[in-house]
Amino acid sequence: MTVTAVRVTPIAFRDPPLLNVVGIHEPYALRSIVEVESGDGLVGLGETYGDSAMLAGLDAVREHLLGLDPFDLNGLRARIESHLRPGGDEGLSVAPGTLRRNLPAKVEAAFEVAFLDLQGQLLQRPLVDLLGGAVRERVPYSAYLFYKLARHQGAGHEHDDPWGEALEPEAVVAQARRMCALHGFRSIKLKAGVLEPEREVETMQALADAFPALPLRIDPNGGWSVATSLRVARALEGTLEYLEDPTPGLEGMAEVARQLDAPLATNMVITAFEHLPDGLRLGAAQVILADHHYWGGLRATAHLASICRTWGLGLSMHSNSHLGISLAAMTHVAASLPELSYACDTHYPWQDDEVIEGGRVRFEDGSLAVPSGPGLGVRLDRDALARLHEQYLRCGIRDRDDVAQMRRYRPDWTGALPRF
Repeated sequence: MTVTAVRVTPIAFRDPPLLNVVGIHEPYALRSIVEVESGDGLVGLGETYGDSAMLAGLDAVREHLLGLDPFDLNGLRARIESHLRPGGDEGLSVAPGTLRRNLPAKVEAAFEVAFLDLQGQLLQRPLVDLLGGAVRERVPYSAYLFYKLARHQGAGHEHDDPWGEALEPEAVVAQARRMCALHGFRSIKLKAGVLEPEREVETMQALADAFPALPLRIDPNGGWSVATSLRVARALEGTLEYLEDPTPGLEGMAEVARQLDAPLATNMVITAFEHLPDGLRLGAAQVILADHHYWGGLRATAHLASICRTWGLGLSMHSNSHLGISLAAMTHVAASLPELSYACDTHYPWQDDEVIEGGRVRFEDGSLAVPSGPGLGVRLDRDALARLHEQYLRCGIRDRDDVAQMRRYRPDWTGALPRF
């Protein structure tokens, strides 16, 4: 049994006007859908970033995967590494997967998921079984709150967002009530670094009053100085489950960590295995937010989890705008990790489109059951794929740029960190 065809289809789906420290989400999010077909017609699926650098990386290796055995994951890695160069370190990013650095790991992750999906279909076993088996039947996810505008503007993409504007504590609490009512989430995360820190403290205090039984976390994406990080953390003492990436850089994170009891989490300063030695030496983070899309795949995520266990680090899961194939892969790997100590992030409730058969996945009590079908347990809706690919061709966006999008609202915007 060998790989006989590899297809990569870029897609675009609507994204709300969500605010973050460097700007605002563009009207459409970009993803790539990967298909790896075997000789008997089975198709393994993957989903990953859809920016131009990622598409070039996927295209550079896909023809070289023909003839591989779907079980030959070492061969997959070797072929990818022989045709792609890692690239330089471009620094911090609110979406580290969109950077050109460590491109081989991101490309390997996309194809590894598809290979594992094929393996599961061939063995008639769910993908979680290939990762060692499920240690939990359901995977918890967290409500992901954003300050946001009511509508996008400019470049012909104007459309109102049904969630409306949220720039005040009361509006964010209302957003949280709606999201928790719809999906049953039992923990809450706020994307911060958008407003003056004191106003964001007010928002977190309002959330604590409204949801006294739920764990809370806040993530300014490196938007605060060390001094501001300490001031905010002390104002929220006893409120936070963890504080995520309050300040830029390993040294800055380590300085904050030395002066706080609350754990720091990161998906910005430790985003690859080569960052771990310095991160551990400095004590820069106590919780690692895994993301198989840029750590190198599902097996690499399991390896990361074992490192966290060895060094006494907590483990959660990072998210970017994604659809159901990624959500299924996240759920399978999260179900296999005894080390997972916090509910996972997900942007999924902010999206309306879907590319898998059966449409949108439904959360129950803030969690997802591990898909029980063979492999990922999801199949591609080809009509939806064609529609979202056509949307990609029409939307004109080829690389995510929250800074440039924000300049439509504030022409002097720089996106420089730290902001406060």
